[in-house]
Formats: sequence, structure tokens, C-alpha cells
Amino acid sequence: MVTYHAKSTNGLSFEVRKDNEAIGQLTYSSWFKFNAVITVAGATYPVAPKGFWETSIEVRNGEKVLLAFSMGWKGEIVLRTYFNGTEQGYVFNHCGLFRESFILADPEGTELLVMKPHLKWAKMNYEYEVATTDTFEAFPDKAILLLTALHCGNYYLSMTMATMSI
Repeated sequence: MVTYHAKSTNGLSFEVRKDNEAIGQLTYSSWFKFNAVITVAGATYPVAPKGFWETSIEVRNGEKVLLAFSMGWKGEIVLRTYFNGTEQGYVFNHCGLFRESFILADPEGTELLVMKPHLKWAKMNYEYEVATTDTFEAFPDKAILLLTALHCGNYYLSMTMATMSI
């Protein structure tokens, strides 16, 4: 198992590190929007909502869609990856209430990562601790998937905050 840490530097940007090594960054264009940029090894991947209601979010490399995700009917986030021309599905679920965490699993239910958010009251933003399995670590595009999972966690938390304020 490998542990990553995601810290928000200013509420709009998250840096993901493993030990002292920078893995990548997730930067939002502004508050209350889901548009962002994932940066991994100097390459950037725009993240943007799609469709009339903007309920689906895509991660692109130029014109090519690498990942797409949307909120499912049961409260889970359904991810589809298209790395190397191969489509693969995943489910990102919220677990717990007081000791909440998020789990990314494959279609068979095998856990790939567990992400635990920690609210930093002084800054009013989240930091995350992410524990990954050996299966996840074997993925060639794991950094992009990890940063997308971070976006999913932020997406889920913002969606639940919005529904609680109604």
C-alpha cells in the first residue's frame, strides 16, 4: 500500500505528493465551478463539464477524452477511462458519516484506493490522505486517475454541500 497526500494551497489548487515527491496538481479555474486543470509531469489535462446540464465531466488530452465521470442515481460517481484505446469502468463511492472516506473500485468491487478527507477549519478547505493498493500502483496512468479521484471527492463534497443548503 502506498500513501499519497493532497493539500490545498489556496482553496483553488491541490498538490498531490508521495513522501516528498510531487506527483501532480489539480487547479480549479474559480470557486463554484468544476472546470480545472490536471498537471502531471509537466503535461496539462483540462477538466470540464459537458452536456446541456453539465452533469458529465471529462478529462482530455487535446481532442482525446481520457476519462469521463458523472454522478450516478445511487449517489456514486461512475468513471469511465479510455487510456490506450481501452474503455474501463470504475465506481467512486462515499462511505461513512463521521469517519467519512471515498473508495474507488473496479466493476467487480475490488478497492483500488481509499481517500480520507480532512477539513482544515482555519483555512476552510480540505486535505486528503489517499491509500492505494498494489493493483492501482500497477496502472500506467495512475497519476491522472489519482488526480481525477481527487476531483471526484471535491465534486461529491460540493454537490452534497449544495443540496444541504437548499
